[in-house]
Amino acid sequence: MSGTPAAVTDAAAVIDAARERGWSLATAESLTAGAVVARLVDVPGASDVVAGGAACYSYTAKSRVLGVDAGLLERTGAVTAEVAAAMAEGAQRLYDADLAVSTTGVAGPGPDARGVPEGTVHLGIARRGGPARTREVRLSGGRAEIRALAVQEALAELAAELADPSEY
Repeated sequence: MSGTPAAVTDAAAVIDAARERGWSLATAESLTAGAVVARLVDVPGASDVVAGGAACYSYTAKSRVLGVDAGLLERTGAVTAEVAAAMAEGAQRLYDADLAVSTTGVAGPGPDARGVPEGTVHLGIARRGGPARTREVRLSGGRAEIRALAVQEALAELAAELADPSEY
């Protein structure tokens, strides 16, 4: 699924929504290298709902820590919807969380070694009992801005999922 950049989502609102639902949260981060979980735990009381976050930058870490298929990574690279879904599912399992978000993408400068353009970001979301889903966004700016915007996108994904009243 493609998308445009998300509106600003407050990390405290995500923590409050998770607390209201009684859900635990986890992250699997490549592009953002732990910045999503850091934003979440900046909120007082986040320990009530944040199970943990895995910053897995290398293929080896994605495979060993999150269980992403090493062959998939070698074939496609890390910046794909399939990898984003696998990362989110891996974090959900690793932390036994109700909801997990993942980030993988290209912050730049320039495209990655496979030619994926700078600003391409795949987000994954895995919810206990249901299939993972993904969203692709195209972000612009310098490396730091793309990473910061990706954190915002990940928080928006968590907020949207927490606002969904359906159960799997």
